[in-house]
Amino acid sequence: MSTEPRAAQRRSLSGPTMGTRYSAVFFASCEVDERRIAAALQATLDRVDRQMSTWKPESDLNRLNDAATKVWVPIPAELMVVLQAALRIGRQSLGAFDIGVGDLVSAWGFGAYAAPPGHVPADPVVPQPAITAEALELDPHLRRARKHAPLALDLSGIAKGFGVDEMARVMRQFSIPAWLVGIDGEMRAGGAKPDGTPWIVAHERPLRGVREPMGVIELEDRAVATSGNYRHYRDIGARTISHTMDPRSGMPLKNGLASVTVLAETCLEADAWATALLVMGEIAGPRLARMMDMDAIFVLANGTVETTL
Repeated sequence: MSTEPRAAQRRSLSGPTMGTRYSAVFFASCEVDERRIAAALQATLDRVDRQMSTWKPESDLNRLNDAATKVWVPIPAELMVVLQAALRIGRQSLGAFDIGVGDLVSAWGFGAYAAPPGHVPADPVVPQPAITAEALELDPHLRRARKHAPLALDLSGIAKGFGVDEMARVMRQFSIPAWLVGIDGEMRAGGAKPDGTPWIVAHERPLRGVREPMGVIELEDRAVATSGNYRHYRDIGARTISHTMDPRSGMPLKNGLASVTVLAETCLEADAWATALLVMGEIAGPRLARMMDMDAIFVLANGTVETTL
């Protein structure tokens, strides 16, 4: 009988989450219980969705959104982590990333409480860069939060990234040495493949109605996320309205960028910063990325590519 260790086998899992699907590809021995890993991944993502969804009326985020001002609301640990990170990135991006845009998203016809198709708000809500940070108070020690002014929080620019990081935590719990997990375009890799090569993910060309790679990105113990204006949008007459809001103007985003891809240690950081840099635009975005020593790929609307890698 041979005593040589069995080679790791490639496994693949997927399931529903956050209105889309997650994916997990990993290498493991045949002794690994794939069903247990799948159950753990699904339970983890269901928990994130229950806490952070704007689509579930009973979510912890919506409990906070619906609460009266000045009233402390208990929140779970994971949601606290995401809210703290969101406020920090909001400050670092000078207000380009702002989770207090829930009313704005709805007013322009996106999200769970969208206005009717074709509706153009006559008087958009325009949150100022400092308002969310001032209106939302967090108490990490007692794990609670309260609003000092009416505020509708939307975590769509950061929650999926956090969900991917939670998937990574599950893979580590099962001692999987090599894995690639993701939700849509938010991906995170652990280790290299058994042959020593990095994981390869496509860098998508920002074209509407087309899925076409314009290059590839190598990942090893890193995360990647992309934000753009080519997947989720609405046409109102001759106008195309981006689902990404510019919190500084109160208007759907309109600048010279088609997409921004960010590589970071965590997918939460990559997800939020991809949105922030997209909002900042083709001049301020690359400038801040370089100042912060951030790896990012900027694709302009005219097809030009600028990177800080």
